[in-house]
Amino acid sequence: MSQWLKKSGRGVAGWICAATLSLTGVNATAEELTLSSSSLQAGKKMPMAHVYGACGGENLSPQLSWSGAPEGTKSFAITAYDPDAPTGSGWWHWVVFNIPADTTSLPEGAGDLKNGLIPEAVQGRNDYGSPGYGGACPPKGHGDHRYRFRVYALKVESLPLDEDASPAKVGFNINANKLAEAELQVVWGH
Repeated sequence: MSQWLKKSGRGVAGWICAATLSLTGVNATAEELTLSSSSLQAGKKMPMAHVYGACGGENLSPQLSWSGAPEGTKSFAITAYDPDAPTGSGWWHWVVFNIPADTTSLPEGAGDLKNGLIPEAVQGRNDYGSPGYGGACPPKGHGDHRYRFRVYALKVESLPLDEDASPAKVGFNINANKLAEAELQVVWGH
């Protein structure tokens, strides 16, 4: 180390300062955005309450909570997506955006527009063709599918879209304005 000190011209004080900054940078981490649910358990089977009606479920969107939004967050978006759907492009079950920045949870059933539980937000059209939540319903015999619930912290108060925007267009705008994201994944099949 003494040879490094001589070559760098920093001296002991400079080395201590550099080492302290390095250690401080390693230990000083910002809170990470996290997503949790009282309705869903990560990695477990989705309860029937959140399965689409045509597959015997109640089609209720799950309760979701998040914390650790980064500084500068002005709104949130939520998506639910099945990457295993046999479509070549997956299946969008829920697309919600323009959720106010002071919101940190959605109650069970918020994905039903009739409930009016998130009036400030826009619930886009899912791949069933209607706005709001559409639960899991993969083809019989297709095995378990993964359902990825994600929350996004966004740097804008609102995305310039309405409920008729395609999930792909919403996703493009989310990714263009994303500060952070968190995921909770469950499975379901029959």
